[in-house]
Amino acid sequence: MRTDKGIFIKNIYYMLSYAFHALKQEDYEKVAAESFDKTEDLFAAILARGVSVQLKRGLYREYVSVRDNIAVVRGKVELADTLRLKQKKIQKLSCNYDEFSENNIYNQILKTTMQMLLHTDNVDNVRKNELKKLIVFFSSVDTVEIRHIKWNKLIYGRNNRSYELLLNICYLLITGMLQTTENGGYKMMSFSDENMEKLFERFVLSYYKEHHSELSPNASQIKWDISQEDTTKEIIHFLPKMQSDITLQRGNKTLIIDAKYYGQSLAKYYDKSTLRSAHLYQIFTYVKNYDIQNTGNVSGLLLYAKTENEIFPDMEPVTISGNKIGAYTLDLNVDFKHIAKQLDRIAEIF
Repeated sequence: MRTDKGIFIKNIYYMLSYAFHALKQEDYEKVAAESFDKTEDLFAAILARGVSVQLKRGLYREYVSVRDNIAVVRGKVELADTLRLKQKKIQKLSCNYDEFSENNIYNQILKTTMQMLLHTDNVDNVRKNELKKLIVFFSSVDTVEIRHIKWNKLIYGRNNRSYELLLNICYLLITGMLQTTENGGYKMMSFSDENMEKLFERFVLSYYKEHHSELSPNASQIKWDISQEDTTKEIIHFLPKMQSDITLQRGNKTLIIDAKYYGQSLAKYYDKSTLRSAHLYQIFTYVKNYDIQNTGNVSGLLLYAKTENEIFPDMEPVTISGNKIGAYTLDLNVDFKHIAKQLDRIAEIF
């Protein structure tokens, strides 16, 4: 089984399956049965299958603003541009109007991503041929300049919910695997730790939601334990938000998990490998501000994805200032059933 940074590529598929439940549908059974040498090839296969299914349903359409020179009035007439046309003896009107079109940002991102995948060596020729056949159906759709994509503005509703998985795959590819070349074009680079960390976080939370609902898994925001007399001070508006990756609760017990994905999980201090101080300070801050009554019932866990490091963090829970803090490495280079056992064991221990 092939790996990417020490992770079975098949397990990346399973992580995506939990993060985006659409992959568990029968439409993607063929993808689940295949083996992949590169992460990009896996993502290309998911896109190819997903776009194929979407084409059968019909590409998503929405009203988009169009500016064109036409013979009859439609929408709003742009007077200045129309006068310029008259000066050139062109008998048309410059109009700005809305059109119900496939040429919207959602389909533009799909087309742009598929075209980029066609130009990377890490995608198998079989997959490239599938993508080429699909792109034909996007003839009325423009490509988009990737630097201008406003990912946080994309909204998914009843009519385009099926695009969420596909555009998240596009996001992972575009933001994590591209670098600018000397001539201003783009080429693929290694998959970024930042995007893998986001996927890792979402996978762990989704796993616990599906298999351990009794622990009320959520990604809760933690409030700063600010004294009453300081709540009106201006400085509190400058405090950063504390957003937990995963919080598990049962009875009066709480476990806050901070999921980390790093090529190098440990820091080096002379010849000694240590936990990264920033990580330890972060989880400690989360725990102490959550446990404002100092009950000791709130614990913290740094959960690392095991990559290719020979040395990786594992720290039995120790009590620091009244609360248990630990570190554990989740081995992603094993069959998925063993990954599930590791996550189940974490829930049991804490």
